[in-house]
Amino acid sequence: MQSSPSTAQPPPDTRQLRRVALSGLLGTAVEFYDFLVYGTVAALVFGDLFFPRADPAVGTIAAFGTFAAGYVARPLGGIVFGHFGDRIGRKSMMLLTMALMGCGSFLIGVLPTYDAIGVWAPILLVTLRVVQGIAIGGEWGGATLMVVEHAERTQSGRRGMWSSFTMLGAPLGSVLSAGMVTLVSGLPDDQFRAWGWRVPFLLSIVLLAVGLFVRLKVAESPLFAQVKREPRAKPPVVEVLRRPKPVLMACGVGIGAFTAQSLLTGFMISYAVDNGYSRSQVLTAVTIASCVALLVLPAASALSDRVGRRPVVLAGAVASAALAFPVLALVDSGSPGLLILALALGHGVAQSTMYGPLGALLTEMFGTRVRYTGASLGYQAATLVGAGFSPLIASSLLASYGGGSTPVSLLLCGGAAVTALTVWRLRETSANALENHKPHSVTPAPEGTPR
Repeated sequence: MQSSPSTAQPPPDTRQLRRVALSGLLGTAVEFYDFLVYGTVAALVFGDLFFPRADPAVGTIAAFGTFAAGYVARPLGGIVFGHFGDRIGRKSMMLLTMALMGCGSFLIGVLPTYDAIGVWAPILLVTLRVVQGIAIGGEWGGATLMVVEHAERTQSGRRGMWSSFTMLGAPLGSVLSAGMVTLVSGLPDDQFRAWGWRVPFLLSIVLLAVGLFVRLKVAESPLFAQVKREPRAKPPVVEVLRRPKPVLMACGVGIGAFTAQSLLTGFMISYAVDNGYSRSQVLTAVTIASCVALLVLPAASALSDRVGRRPVVLAGAVASAALAFPVLALVDSGSPGLLILALALGHGVAQSTMYGPLGALLTEMFGTRVRYTGASLGYQAATLVGAGFSPLIASSLLASYGGGSTPVSLLLCGGAAVTALTVWRLRETSANALENHKPHSVTPAPEGTPR
């Protein structure tokens, strides 16, 4: 007897797709939680705790330099985990990257400071950031490919919408990290410096446990299972770098989103506090902006299924550039309400519109045999350029020019311009079939060809 429509269960492929999407969401949430907790705490106390012999300005720059050290390792992680993900499988790499990320964050939470172990404190901090960076370099690629490749079999016309689950981990991780830091930053300053800053790092172990539990239950990508049996002579990274233009274009597409994300979250906490806002006011603004992103990001991703990836990302880049100076002017006003509005517009709306379609777009730019390597390398190179060094550059420029928000606005405009110009040169990818797909041309389509 057949089940009635009201009680019928979704087909196995659809149930698996939902499980994979949840797995991707949790993995990216862990990634961005760790990323933003570090950025926030670095802005607040790491300069004193791990670099106490430097003056305050140099101490903050040194702390953000440690942050960048994690990002330098990310392209390396993209190559290493991409290689094994394209050779051995997506699922095993997803489990390994999540374990390394969560454990690295937990260990930062128990790390002795400079007062306890001297120079070994910053050395160990940098080491843990590098390990995290390598793991994170492989995390996004595996999680995103699993979702998009599973969606190809059941709902290929909605790859953008399904990929948004992985991308939603960014604002979700931001909400969780800002909420946790807000709670502990309410402690008296001496208690926050003594032990309060450790709590958000230690609690990352909870996200790790939940994420690993879900990931153990997902099935391997069906597209990868097909190509795994095919003979391959060259390592995936060699195949990718023989035609480097798709990787370079993938990097260019992401630079604007990561520049905006980095400057309007982690760096903005330090900047706004230095300009008279309380920590709780800034963290509240970041949390509200991230909640806006939780709505805008899936909407932008779903829209890209209907109108294409290029128009949506381009619209986000143009909006980010147009809002760069107004957003910083609102921050400089000193009004907590205008600070919330600034971050909601710049981060919640413009940055999320750029970022949302990236999961599907970068996945569609590479063939299954090298997709993990190519998409990961392009994405992580974008984080290195856009997010890894933006806070360091902004801090250095502000110190050199004696304050003023113009350097920050110019950095936002520059990142958006790189994304806009890159997207302009891309063919539309939303109609690409992922099965047996080879890397597409990154030059403009001929006149009269649909884009």
